[in-house]
Amino acid sequence: MPKVTLYNQTGSQVGEIELNDSIFGIEPNNHVMAEAVIALRASARQGTHKTKNRSEVRGGGRKPWRQKGTGRARQGSIRSPQWRGGGTVFGPVPRSYAYKLPKKVRRLAIKSALSTKVQENSLVVLEDLKFEAPKTKEFVAVLKNLSVDSKALVVTTADNENVFLSGRNIPGVTVVAANEFNVIDVLGHDKLIMTKDAVEKVEEVLA
Repeated sequence: MPKVTLYNQTGSQVGEIELNDSIFGIEPNNHVMAEAVIALRASARQGTHKTKNRSEVRGGGRKPWRQKGTGRARQGSIRSPQWRGGGTVFGPVPRSYAYKLPKKVRRLAIKSALSTKVQENSLVVLEDLKFEAPKTKEFVAVLKNLSVDSKALVVTTADNENVFLSGRNIPGVTVVAANEFNVIDVLGHDKLIMTKDAVEKVEEVLA
């Protein structure tokens, strides 16, 4: 089982924690992680694009000239696609781009992402992370104590509201609950900071 150092909020080492080998110690599957990222990004698309076809463009109800005898090509409407101001052929219409990967694939993707952070020595586990009141200054001090000066994802328990409020205004820092983060969150940040409770929650769900 992989072991990582356990820190407190002052940045001091208070011991070690053993991580579940089936979650934090697998061989990362890059293809599955890529598929998960594509699926998440596709699901985030609004899909509200819309163009008007010839039946929706204003005007063009009258035939512009008679069918025969003018020497010009026959036309039924000045809003046909070949006319300036005419309708669009096969243009985009509102749709959903969302699709779901199989449950086992999604789990393998998040396990691969977590294992990647362990292999890169980018995982920091905190004994606890609590604030008496929402204080951004105190959150910044904790990051400084941990020598974190890059983009960081902080994973904590869902009931830790003061932590969420303290970290939301720090550039490059994202605070999420242990049951809400995804592959993009993990791979999109240089450091992954997890509380001990959050690690236990993740292991309980994914094991």
